[in-house]
Amino acid sequence: MAQEPTVYFAVFHSPGEAWIEDVDFREQPGVMEHVTHYARYLEEGKLLMGGPFLMPNSGGMMIAKSEVTEEELRAYAAADPAVQSKLLSFEIRPWYVPMRSA
Repeated sequence: MAQEPTVYFAVFHSPGEAWIEDVDFREQPGVMEHVTHYARYLEEGKLLMGGPFLMPNSGGMMIAKSEVTEEELRAYAAADPAVQSKLLSFEIRPWYVPMRSA
């Protein structure tokens, strides 16, 4: 039996004004505060998955659990220390998921 489609909200991060070109994403000043921020969301049971893209200077994506509203996720993303310091910028996109494994 097919599952009902679900809408998730995803945060897409991109390098911001403070991003240092030619410095690996793991070595960007303030990136660990960003990791800690989203690790807390995961521990709270609100984050489904997330991580960086592996192409240089390409940012990353965080997908909230389906119960998290766009407004809640937007507020959390805006409170990210890496966003506040302009290391990263973000965009929220709704993701319609009609196909997934059980």
